[in-house]
Amino acid sequence: MFGIGDFATYGSVSVRMLRHYDAVGLLRPARVDPHSGYRFYEAAQLARLNRVIALKDLGFTLEQVRAVLDEEVDARELRGMLRLRRAELAAAMAADAARLTQVEARLRSIENEGSMPSDDIVIKTVPAVRVAELTATADTFEPESIGPVVRSLFDELCRRLDAAGVRPCGPAVAFYEEHGGPVTVHAALPVAAAPDPSSGVTVVDLPALERAATVVHRGPMAEVMTSVQALARWVEASGHRPLGPPREVTLACPEDAGGMVTELQQPVAPA
Repeated sequence: MFGIGDFATYGSVSVRMLRHYDAVGLLRPARVDPHSGYRFYEAAQLARLNRVIALKDLGFTLEQVRAVLDEEVDARELRGMLRLRRAELAAAMAADAARLTQVEARLRSIENEGSMPSDDIVIKTVPAVRVAELTATADTFEPESIGPVVRSLFDELCRRLDAAGVRPCGPAVAFYEEHGGPVTVHAALPVAAAPDPSSGVTVVDLPALERAATVVHRGPMAEVMTSVQALARWVEASGHRPLGPPREVTLACPEDAGGMVTELQQPVAPA
């Protein structure tokens, strides 16, 4: 047997914590000296201590931990529970990271208020292009809602075109439409030949944009808001009027999202 101090060391917990677990009936000592009240533990109790700590660190309350352990959940079931909880925590961390990215993007937009990067805005004509496209809906325009839809659409579009033996002949184009409800997301790739109708891919002709205000955004699309709002401020300040939804044309899409290059194309009426 081990004294409480040695057992705490082997279990990487504090003596105070072991006393607390004893008090709440979560981990009783194997023996208590009737005269000194000193607690003693057996090495086999490390297994229960490991379960207590693992469950607690994954967010379970001590009441929930006790319920799990008192049901004598075996190691296999416990591993399954921990993997599930780990996945939930990972998803929460990813969501928090995405929210942090959006907060930083909003902050940059606030810091850039009043600035007018006119040198970065280019007015040009965009030729018509034939594209294969897929569409789906997103709940809102927020990046955490739009982003997953866009990615899944392009993944599926590439898969279908590859299966049909059709190679894209230009950069990817995305645009969005909203009429008081869910956002319709369009994911498109230029093609020289239409795929077989059985592929489930729609082929459409995107019309030419006679006059488009364009700006190049460098970095992940999660941070595109700063560029979008800079473009909007320029359009208004220059006296132009937007005509229809802007397009997002992917000029570079490396594995590292930080290296992405995207041209935003806002069709406008002359000033």
